[in-house]
Amino acid sequence: MPTLTLRPSHKAVAAYYESLAAFKQLGTEHELAVKTAFATLLETAAKPFGWKLVPEHSMKGKGGKRIQPDGTLMDLFRLHHGHWEAKDSSDDLNKEIRAKIDKGYPTANLLFWEPRRAVLYQHGQRIADVPLDQPEALFAILKQFLEFAPEAIAEWESAVEEFKNKVPELGKALAGILKKARKENPKYEAAFKDFVTTCRGSLNPNLAEAAVEEMLVQHLLTERILRKIFDIENFRERNVIAADIEKVIATLSAKHFRRDDFLTALDPFYLAVEKAAETFTDFTEKQKFLNIVYERFFQGFAVKQADVLGVVHNGREFGIARSRDSLKKWLAEQSLSRNSSSPCESRP
Repeated sequence: MPTLTLRPSHKAVAAYYESLAAFKQLGTEHELAVKTAFATLLETAAKPFGWKLVPEHSMKGKGGKRIQPDGTLMDLFRLHHGHWEAKDSSDDLNKEIRAKIDKGYPTANLLFWEPRRAVLYQHGQRIADVPLDQPEALFAILKQFLEFAPEAIAEWESAVEEFKNKVPELGKALAGILKKARKENPKYEAAFKDFVTTCRGSLNPNLAEAAVEEMLVQHLLTERILRKIFDIENFRERNVIAADIEKVIATLSAKHFRRDDFLTALDPFYLAVEKAAETFTDFTEKQKFLNIVYERFFQGFAVKQADVLGVVHNGREFGIARSRDSLKKWLAEQSLSRNSSSPCESRP
């Protein structure tokens, strides 16, 4: 876990206090002006963590209300590491805090700030309330805020490091198992050929067998994540294409492949993905998170095909397109299904 490298004597801290002093001298002390000083400091402090301060990020808070914190710290997977809400010195900070929390602002790691004072909430509790007239106090509250890691996110960060090479290695191994089964298992070969014919008839008459093999590998590795994160327990049965793929996989003999045994190595990674996804209260945010996970982890085993292949696990249609676009399409349709009827409806 990174630690705060910025110190009370850092030039960014000096610039922060100088900026606030300049606003005061100009008689400009409203929130929209003074918060820029803290935003600049927070951006600088968060950079070594690999996070970006996203201003006015709209999302659903607890209770489903739409909220928009002044700043949200995001990593490359769009996970939220903390939220910041700014006020000016003329506001009643305690009153503003109560209003924001009542509206559903997440208090897992939430920093309220005004030029004279900062209040920090973590795990739903107020843990710090400090004056900011001294750089040391400012440094202390920033350290508490930035170095805090909810358990789910800490586990995810560990999993990213541990599995960044393991996932592509398992993908390559799985591709090898399927190729071997085509040579040694007549039932699997026949089922595979039938599926290729189906795909060519509905998608592209020139579709390569290698593309279909890639489909099978990606389905095997990602089906659990799609099913668990989006709470589609009967995904394999209700999704027409997923069901077709499952029929092919079912023909694998025990000597070639035991699905649960093979994927056991990924259990810690799957659990980390699922827990990280649970930190989002917004379905759309889960979509974006899963899209990035898919790109970063489930294409590495087929680098040459990674840029041109992807699976749309959709009950109405199934296609091969750019992976980012295809997954976004599938996820978007799940969102529409959630808002209209049931997710992942089967074709008639």
